[in-house]
Amino acid sequence: MVFKRLLGSLGVGGPTVDTVLDPGAARPGGTLSGRVHLVGGTADHDVEHVALELVARVETEHEEHGDGEGVVVFDRHVVGGAFRLAAGEETSVPFTVALPWETPVTELYGQPLGIVLGVRTELAVAGARDKGDLDQLTVAPLPAQEAVLEALGQLGFGFRSADLEYGRIGGTGQQLPFYQEIELTPPPAYAHQVNEIELTFLAVPGALEVVLEADKRGGPFSDGHDALSRFSVPHEGPSGPQDWNALVDGWIRELVEHRASYGSHAVYGHEAGYGGHEPGHSGGSGIGVGTAVLAGAGMIAGGIVAAEVVDEVGDFLEDDSDDDSDGDSDDDSGGDEEG
Repeated sequence: MVFKRLLGSLGVGGPTVDTVLDPGAARPGGTLSGRVHLVGGTADHDVEHVALELVARVETEHEEHGDGEGVVVFDRHVVGGAFRLAAGEETSVPFTVALPWETPVTELYGQPLGIVLGVRTELAVAGARDKGDLDQLTVAPLPAQEAVLEALGQLGFGFRSADLEYGRIGGTGQQLPFYQEIELTPPPAYAHQVNEIELTFLAVPGALEVVLEADKRGGPFSDGHDALSRFSVPHEGPSGPQDWNALVDGWIRELVEHRASYGSHAVYGHEAGYGGHEPGHSGGSGIGVGTAVLAGAGMIAGGIVAAEVVDEVGDFLEDDSDDDSDGDSDDDSGGDEEG
């Protein structure tokens, strides 16, 4: 999906920019490639640089103002410049940039998860800058992420929702200013113990950290509470034959058997300044994860989610400049600029 518009900051007759990403979904820690097509305006222009920003629609929680959402820049790369763009000249700037390992996953087996990411192109000409093109970014899971989700589906967990939460999970090596949270409904075997399971992946070059949080049900003599556990697995999985179902089921069992004082926010709590997780929501089970997403009701629900994502991407593009207000803290993520 390509979006092109006249560079408003450069005035009528200024250059136009059209960024085209190479086909196929990217992966966390992998590369993103494509070309930035430029067409000169009615006069010659000196291009100072061409930059790409990775942006995400992120939910925020404020104690005073309630929940909200905004656009967060989580990486930035300078991919071209400086050069002179003659009037009417057509040229292309090829690029290949690395994605952060914590880049959120937007789809599973081609089914959208409701996460909105974009690649925003910035063209700087003679001191004026314009974010003139925004393209939807699709990211598929790493093999280990896919294996964990597949195992959860095989164990009977259902997909409820996925979003990006602004803040940091304490006790982890999280790098981005937000994290992806996938909410799952429990199968009958665990439904009497937990309302829902929340899953976060934090990938690094050599391994995948899996953060699981359970909204545990209360009993006759105890209140419900949250329990949180962290596990790590190499990207290729543990050495030797691996039964992912048994591995993930062991994680879940360890999580739900925690007492309130172990694995709770008091031990692995979220850092101060962030509102934390909401309690689990009641309701029926959602569509299945893993292969279950591709069958039966999962396909119907997937189609509904896909339509919602298309609508949200359109809204994202329309109000991006208003949300960002050009004070988007480009360096918040610590992304490196590349010449």
